[in-house]
Amino acid sequence: MKLDDPYSILKYPLATEKAVKLMESENKIFFVVNQKAKKADIKRAVEELFKVKVIKVNTLITKGEKRAYVKLHPDNLAIDIATKLGIM
Repeated sequence: MKLDDPYSILKYPLATEKAVKLMESENKIFFVVNQKAKKADIKRAVEELFKVKVIKVNTLITKGEKRAYVKLHPDNLAIDIATKLGIM
């Protein structure tokens, strides 16, 4: 699997209660990502797929999956992306 393709980096969005709360309060959106994806890969994929500006990416590996916490620029709302993805 090549990490050149943004669709191979981002697997699916997370819509847990905590994720929704942080979406509203801190303008962050959460994804389960490819284990081999680096923060720069994740940033590039989100910016390319959703046409937004990413400020910061944090990652966490838990229960065998890698999660990315993506903080968006204030001009781009995480809620808007969640709505486009159908999780809100």
